[in-house]
Amino acid sequence: MRFVLKPLHWLYCIYAFLMFVLLMIPVFLWSASVLPFGRIKGGNLVYEGCKVWADVWFFLIGIPHRNIYEQPLKKGASYIYVANHISYLDAALIPKIFRKPVRPLGKVEMAKVPIFGFIYKAVIVSVDRSSPANRVKSVQQLKSVLRHGISVLVFPEGTFNTTGRPLKHFYDGAFKIAIETGTAIKPVLFLNTYDRMHYRSIFTLKPGINRCIFLQEVSVSGYTLRDVEALKQKVFSLMEDKLRTYNATWIKDAAENSDVH
Repeated sequence: MRFVLKPLHWLYCIYAFLMFVLLMIPVFLWSASVLPFGRIKGGNLVYEGCKVWADVWFFLIGIPHRNIYEQPLKKGASYIYVANHISYLDAALIPKIFRKPVRPLGKVEMAKVPIFGFIYKAVIVSVDRSSPANRVKSVQQLKSVLRHGISVLVFPEGTFNTTGRPLKHFYDGAFKIAIETGTAIKPVLFLNTYDRMHYRSIFTLKPGINRCIFLQEVSVSGYTLRDVEALKQKVFSLMEDKLRTYNATWIKDAAENSDVH
């Protein structure tokens, strides 16, 4: 039976990646046409194109998505979203999960990539810590984005969590930004991307349900930059506990592998 299913799975992956590329062509053309409207309006229009792309692509590859809200989003509020990072699929799901404009936090160096960097600058927000002056400028840019009702998304683990634990160590960046801008943190769990595409290979993609959990927001009122570690640990503990509550598969897999050995 495996000899039959494996070729079918490869065909599915090839089909999914082909659709990914083909659907990206009109998004690229759309992006090039609306970017002259500026960083805010143009960036939002690019994001709308990405939402259409995500809706069509995930439908065509058989991955229905559902958002679950433990606490509803506040109307008109901006957040610093922090999410776990466990799969190549996480980035593709951003416009499917976040239906209102959001800007992922990105590396400033990526904006220098030819052609891609032109669009990249419009749909991400970068933090340049190369000098005090650049850092102040970056924080002002973040505040401007947030004032326009646009939230910011950060993966505080930095890279894939391959530890088998609920989460790996968090970096400070998201929590410093939240305190500096006075913006509440909204933890988000990417619960099923590990099941849909394992981090070991993009060719592990498979259809099935995908869920995202929006947890209770964490206020930064009363926190200063001296409290970054305390804020970080508070969010980390909340997300870790909830990943266990929702039976995140990678924790179970790690436990089973440990028992085998």
